[in-house]
Amino acid sequence: MPSPLVTYLKATPPEKVSPALVSWIASLEQVAQVSPEIASSVIREFEAQRSHLKLIASENYSSLNVQAAMGNLLTDKYAEGYPNHRYYGGCENVDAVENAAAETAKKLFGADHAYVQPHSGCDANLVAYWAILSAKIEAPVMESLGETNPSLLSEAQWEDIRQKLGNQRLLGLDYYSGGHLTHGYRQNVSARMFRAYSYTVSRETGLLDYDAIEKQAMEVKPLVLMAGYSAYPRAVNFRRFKEIADKCGAVLMVDMAHFAGLVAGKVFTGDEDPVKWADVVTTTTHKTLRGPRGALILCKAPFADYVNKGCPLVLGGPLGNMIAAKAVALTEASQPSFRDYAHRVRDNARSLAAALQGEGLFVQSGGTDNHLLLVNVARTHGLTGRQGETAMFECGVTLNRNSLPFDENGAWWTSGLRIGTPAVTTLGMGEPEMKEIARIIKIILDGTKPSVTSKGEPARRKITLDPAAQGEAKKRVAALLGRFVLYPELDLQLLKREFLK
Repeated sequence: MPSPLVTYLKATPPEKVSPALVSWIASLEQVAQVSPEIASSVIREFEAQRSHLKLIASENYSSLNVQAAMGNLLTDKYAEGYPNHRYYGGCENVDAVENAAAETAKKLFGADHAYVQPHSGCDANLVAYWAILSAKIEAPVMESLGETNPSLLSEAQWEDIRQKLGNQRLLGLDYYSGGHLTHGYRQNVSARMFRAYSYTVSRETGLLDYDAIEKQAMEVKPLVLMAGYSAYPRAVNFRRFKEIADKCGAVLMVDMAHFAGLVAGKVFTGDEDPVKWADVVTTTTHKTLRGPRGALILCKAPFADYVNKGCPLVLGGPLGNMIAAKAVALTEASQPSFRDYAHRVRDNARSLAAALQGEGLFVQSGGTDNHLLLVNVARTHGLTGRQGETAMFECGVTLNRNSLPFDENGAWWTSGLRIGTPAVTTLGMGEPEMKEIARIIKIILDGTKPSVTSKGEPARRKITLDPAAQGEAKKRVAALLGRFVLYPELDLQLLKREFLK
């Protein structure tokens, strides 16, 4: 009986066969031989992603080349430390891979130094925080004591350093104004390792008020001034942030996890380029950068040695296979085609924001300068974000609910939806499709009503969805995705026949 790969290749036109495709099918076949249920789940996820319109701002579609780079024997190698400074022997090839990824990142972003080991954005922020603490708090005390090894300090000396490390201040963007959990949210470790303070957007405009941030920074005098966001729809003036940081004596750290692809693609340049102005920059690699799930840190030269100490400081063994995939993705992002992609992501977001406003929806701050936008569904439709998210998914649209500035519905239910264009832009969609997506969203919201509780009050989670609206939305989604097919070289029906058990 022929293998799934042989069957697949016989049924696939030669022009659609590539080394990456062969690798993808062959890997899945190997998985299926050991665990058919896992292979089945992969195919079902592929089917789900191909049949739903992906508008999650933090997701994208990596290339088959990037995916192929993840599945290799580098995953078997321990390599704590950093290139040419490992705690294990036999790391020459891991060194080569990590150096290639770091050099590509440095060139792509114009950075002094790149550290490509972090497994996630949260890990990257933790490494960055502790690198800053090490450089600015621990190192000066160690130097005054004439020591370089903390293990040689007395209990009293180490306790003095430990108290200083645990009593520093962080000033970051408020979670409800678009900041991330790791920017000082009290339910996150960042607010437990720092005395965390937050700045907000203006109640009137929904925009950052740099003068107000400067005033607050001068009062707080933070060690770390954090800029960047996960749900702020506008460009940021990082030159102005650097001026504030210098004035209050802070280290400027930027989390560009969401918009790194727009920096790499030269959408954000000059004052809007965080790498040019910040001391330390963190990012994920799987959002607008369109790479594997992972992260990296860019920094100015004085912080390089401290950032390199991610292990043993925070991280364990680096994931060599994922670093290889990062190298591939960063190389892809260095091509002229990626610059075109990045600009289309921003243009599509602007077109979608304008189209949604044309449909009568309320777009936070009146539009967007980046890859995402926020829609206030409580204001126009009396829905919570949770209800809007549920209705969208039931109609074939995947996005996430999101808090809005000063949100009365809180962080769980929320009043808004966050909508992003990276994934649909990867599929090749443009302005006409953004208008169609806006129409689909309006049809769904108009057809959604909160269910009524037993007390006769509107529910915060459950909804009543009009069948006609749902049918119309699903039909339009299917028509869009029928024209813009995810991984068109992969035959879903054939894969289902071979692998679904």
